[in-house]
Amino acid sequence: MNSPEIDSMFVQRTLREAFKEYLVAEVDEFIHFSDMDVFELAEILVNFPMVFKPLACLCNIAGRALERDLGIKNLDTYGGSLNEDQAKVVAEYIKPFLPDRVSLTALGHVDKVAFIDKEVRKLKGQWEKQIVEALNRFGAGRQTKFKKRHFKVEGEEFELDAASPLTGDIRLGVDIKRVEARRDIHKRCDEIVNKAAKLRGALPAAKFAAVIYFPFPEDHSNVRDRLRSQFIDGVFFASQTQGSIESAARLLLSTLLEGMK
Repeated sequence: MNSPEIDSMFVQRTLREAFKEYLVAEVDEFIHFSDMDVFELAEILVNFPMVFKPLACLCNIAGRALERDLGIKNLDTYGGSLNEDQAKVVAEYIKPFLPDRVSLTALGHVDKVAFIDKEVRKLKGQWEKQIVEALNRFGAGRQTKFKKRHFKVEGEEFELDAASPLTGDIRLGVDIKRVEARRDIHKRCDEIVNKAAKLRGALPAAKFAAVIYFPFPEDHSNVRDRLRSQFIDGVFFASQTQGSIESAARLLLSTLLEGMK
């Protein structure tokens, strides 16, 4: 097996050959991590907290890894301050993962990509939250409230993005999925069917539905066909508009609550 260094050199040679007509040599500044020790890195983290996020991204380390491995909870990697003790522990943790050097341009780009990814995930979370809020708003008149809940079956734990009631046995379970690309829909559909079957296995009287964001209306009928299952009581599509979200929530409630006392 080739070493990462050899693979990296091969990629660079290939890139240079592929784009040789468009290459322009430019001067850049480089940070030499190999020239600093843990104490110096820790001091930088204390004095310049904003640099922690790009360094963490460069090492492919997320905040949850720090919480798991170092016990540092609720750390804001985007500018959150570290005290001296925390900075020392973090510096010791990330130093082995840092390259010998990196250009300022490359490190800035890494930070930019990470920020865009965070905003995309934030948007997805907001959409899911809007779905739950709509279910609660329109379900209030029927004394039906939803929240994220977990259930266990065959020793495994599963999560429902929205479930009702808030406590006790789950009567209504909703899986909320954003699927951005056509190639992902088969895997997501399998996940939905599996979760529905698990819920019914744990709670035979429960009803299950899915709310899906899939920006290809011409393929919605194919998705419904893939989700045709004895364990799924309804499949509803919602775009990012408030009207579409509310329409899906109303239809879901009407379908799942029909015939229930």
